[in-house]
Amino acid sequence: MKSRAIYSFYKWLGFVIAVIVAGVSAILGAIDDVPMQHIVFYTVAIFALILWGWHQLSVRWIYSSDEIALRNTANHSQSVSDTEQDDEYQASYIGTLVTNNKGGFIGLLIMIIVFIITAVSIDDFFQWRNVLAVVVLAAFIILTFILNKLIKANKSAFIGVAVLVGLFIIGSLLVEGFLSALNIKSMLLFASFLGLACIGQTLVALLGGLDLSIPFVIGSSNIGLMYLLTLGTPPWIAFIAILLIGAGIGFINGVLSFRLQGQALILTLGTGFAVSGGTQILTSIGTAFGGNVFGTVPGWLSNLAAMNGVFLGLDFPPVIVIWVIASIILIIGLRNTSWGRNLYAIGGSRTAASRLSISEHGYWVGVYTISGLVSALTGALLLGWSGGGFIGVGDPYLFMTLAAVVVGGTSLLGGWGGYGFTVIGVLVLQVLTSFLVGIGLDYQGQQFVFGLLILPMVALYARSPHIRTQI
Repeated sequence: MKSRAIYSFYKWLGFVIAVIVAGVSAILGAIDDVPMQHIVFYTVAIFALILWGWHQLSVRWIYSSDEIALRNTANHSQSVSDTEQDDEYQASYIGTLVTNNKGGFIGLLIMIIVFIITAVSIDDFFQWRNVLAVVVLAAFIILTFILNKLIKANKSAFIGVAVLVGLFIIGSLLVEGFLSALNIKSMLLFASFLGLACIGQTLVALLGGLDLSIPFVIGSSNIGLMYLLTLGTPPWIAFIAILLIGAGIGFINGVLSFRLQGQALILTLGTGFAVSGGTQILTSIGTAFGGNVFGTVPGWLSNLAAMNGVFLGLDFPPVIVIWVIASIILIIGLRNTSWGRNLYAIGGSRTAASRLSISEHGYWVGVYTISGLVSALTGALLLGWSGGGFIGVGDPYLFMTLAAVVVGGTSLLGGWGGYGFTVIGVLVLQVLTSFLVGIGLDYQGQQFVFGLLILPMVALYARSPHIRTQI
């Protein structure tokens, strides 16, 4: 049959493509003076990945499915000639391939276009290492789409983990020292600050609200703690006082936003501006301080959050352990306690929750209070990291906390997601930040890339039946 010839043609076409790409990779590696053992290893790996991916998607899978479909159509196969069957097979081959893998084809096309533009725009970009990174990423995208078809539950978690693994692969190939112990410790440290700040945003989002006062509370607690220390307040008293003040701000947010339903976004933003401005006025009275407060940070606070911090004799900051413990408690608590289940119930359906005698007011005020508390904690820990108070230290967290929640897959409409998803989002954003800094992209460019990442994530998650039902 001619279909057998077509099958053989596509099989050998994939083999030729794999040989060409692997050969080009080997030539570029030799030009760049890459060690021979690395050239051999990566050349074989590239050849095997391309050949396997081609056979899996464009030969075996499509061919077998089309053959089965044609053979199961008894009337059709009885009435048409062999030539007509081959014509129909050829017509349906490309269409079936594209239809079943539209997302993958679009992703690969965008990646190739971006690579070509970058290679033309940047001198000496077309190198063995960069070509290898693109090939590996393409193979990873293919593998992700294959596995995605097998995942039935927690697709958002799978997507987040896939993005995270992909970023690690590309970062390790393109950025020197990306997987070094120092860089990993740095990524975990900054992820810990962001992760703690995201605790409140996640809990508030599960109820269908938002807290835009988080960055202002972080900045205010940062300079507020330093200000109290410069006044001679005992460090532990100043630390606890800042946490209580943060919880009080969150309590006010919760009470007012509950009474003004639907206005939480603007209300928390207004509260944040008021807190930030009030803190700067207070700390600058009779002093030379204005948005910045400098002094001596207690050693225990520096040890908690600085890069050179030590935990039980181990060379990593204790704030990482604090975040890990808080994450475990939250993940378990949200899924396995009545408090967590009630939180999901309120976010999913307020009417149903009220009929179950669940206090919406109590939970709403409670999660905003927690948000204010952990925001103040984040600001205090950032003081231990920087050694000086700065009102703008929380500014990046306005965008980053929302981005981490969205990228992780937690619904901003409430009732779906959780802190485990947010942890994935935090790690994705932090690894992406480290990668972008490693390739020399400035802050504005980083924000642009973050926006490009969030748009498809929102579009993807917004197609879930749960969100459409709530809308």
